[in-house]
Amino acid sequence: MTAWSPKRFWSHAVPEPCDGGYTVRLDARPVRTPAKSPVVLPTLAMAQAIAAEWDAQTGKVNPATMPCTRAANSAIDKITPQLDEVVGLLAAYGETDLLCYRATGPEALIQRQAAWDALLDWSATALSAPLAATSGVMHIAQPEASLAALKSQVAALTPFQLAAFHDLVAISGSLILALAVTHRHLALDAAWGLSRIDETWQAELWGADEDAAAQEALRRAAFIQADRFFRLCE
Repeated sequence: MTAWSPKRFWSHAVPEPCDGGYTVRLDARPVRTPAKSPVVLPTLAMAQAIAAEWDAQTGKVNPATMPCTRAANSAIDKITPQLDEVVGLLAAYGETDLLCYRATGPEALIQRQAAWDALLDWSATALSAPLAATSGVMHIAQPEASLAALKSQVAALTPFQLAAFHDLVAISGSLILALAVTHRHLALDAAWGLSRIDETWQAELWGADEDAAAQEALRRAAFIQADRFFRLCE
């Protein structure tokens, strides 16, 4: 069975103010989420981006080409009703953060992963959340005070910010790296490179796989889009 997609029925998608923020109208009809909730957006920039996605549709509506719309729908329909659970899920990445688990060899890879030390230093000073690093994959417990400080950082985000933050964390595997991006401590390209140290090493060692490279490109595009949506919240 194929998913049903509505056909374009509107002439223009228009962003406009509404109670509580901004919305998008398709001619005279306000956009609603898949759960039929009103779409109330935090910024005009986000409303403009979503309106542009609707205006770009031809024939059947293709949600795959509407990342800002999908993220906003997720914020309204999925994150808002279970906000505490989402915060807890994302904060839990701090317990097993990518940056804390290092290779035992070879030495060249160990040296590359040493670039993560600067982010752990930043977490300790800027976020009051020092984390311990270890060699190997055996779990290492992190200080409870640090985990609490990191959770407070996540809890301070709005549902719309969390929609983007979720992807930054899940794609990178690092809560600290995602926070460094959203705090503008780390440029996005640098963050992507740091999150893919292991994958880059493997590709250099064994050669690039065409399918893996295609998946990597999709992940990078999603990472960039997540950062874009986070900025649209501001």
